[in-house]
Amino acid sequence: MNADKNALRRRMLAEQKALPDDYVLKAGEAMEQAVLSLAQYRLARAVFLYLSMPKEPATSRILRHALESGREVYVPKCVNSREMLAVRLRSLAGLAPGRYGIPEPQSVEESRTADSLDLILVPCVCASQDGRRLGHGAGYYDRFLAGKAENAVCLCFHRMLRDDIPVLGNDVRMPAVLTERGMFVNQPPR
Repeated sequence: MNADKNALRRRMLAEQKALPDDYVLKAGEAMEQAVLSLAQYRLARAVFLYLSMPKEPATSRILRHALESGREVYVPKCVNSREMLAVRLRSLAGLAPGRYGIPEPQSVEESRTADSLDLILVPCVCASQDGRRLGHGAGYYDRFLAGKAENAVCLCFHRMLRDDIPVLGNDVRMPAVLTERGMFVNQPPR
């Protein structure tokens, strides 16, 4: 099944790369507005979000709003090949390219665990409406969220929704998947 998952990841990364820029911009703006309107965001004191890369749903507006509104903002920092921390970000000035060229805080002054965060925004290559998520393959988010994903929302372009995502034993299912067309809320598997 891992070979199937890797083959799907390669196909979906190519599809993601081919998404039209105007679609990425408009869909990203719609998702950012949807996140800012969520009760879960409005009530959150501690928010974790990824720093979006090209062809990913944007998070820069959410980041700015969260910082300006006095929320505690946490972003990912890969400290080694297996571990990602949620590190406090107090300003955009503290960012520099990290392990994968993704901006991240330079130091780890304050961090939190997933279960202590009010909202966790999670990126993906693609996802399913029932919460299966295909990431870039390093497993950082699955390890970070293991047993603690109840406050996670996966941001996914509607065009990148798939119903054929294989699930392995350590894959964490997202309780909610948000696209530019709306939110899919899922019950945890039993």
